[in-house]
Amino acid sequence: MKWSTIQLQKFRDKGLQIDETVNLSDQLKKMDPEIRDVHPIHVMGRADISSEKVTFHLTISGSIVLPCSRTLVDVDYPIDIQTTETFLLKPSDYEREGDEELHPVNGELIDLTPVIQEIILLEVPMQVFSEEASDDQSLPSGNDWEVLTEEQVQQQLEEKDEEKVDPRLAGLSEFFKQDKNS
Repeated sequence: MKWSTIQLQKFRDKGLQIDETVNLSDQLKKMDPEIRDVHPIHVMGRADISSEKVTFHLTISGSIVLPCSRTLVDVDYPIDIQTTETFLLKPSDYEREGDEELHPVNGELIDLTPVIQEIILLEVPMQVFSEEASDDQSLPSGNDWEVLTEEQVQQQLEEKDEEKVDPRLAGLSEFFKQDKNS
């Protein structure tokens, strides 16, 4: 997805419509070893072109395959990103508008591919879970250890708090237990 600045200036009054599918699998897998596969990415949007800047309003959609944080099985993670990227053709004191990112143009070529790669890498979550791993019953455990959810840990802490009795009042707690039994 490369355009020369001269080529883009031809679309100054009309704007440029973008509707392309790009394959970024090899590049993204090299950049992030957690990514196992990247399905073709669909990039749609438009470019607003002026003499000083080119602004791309993009929708990036597709899916990436990541390992499940618990079971390491492949999980298909969908992405759907709205972004505005601005390339400055002439260095100036340009003020940002909203969410747009500013990129300087090196030479006479505007390449959206590295920008799209960066945006996708920023969308990769820290943890992703497969449907099977989401079930609390399938948490791993072993001899004298087990993985607990936050709710289970909180429940155990509450149970321990209820069981704790001040040793100075142990005799009194025995009295109340006997009183309940009678």
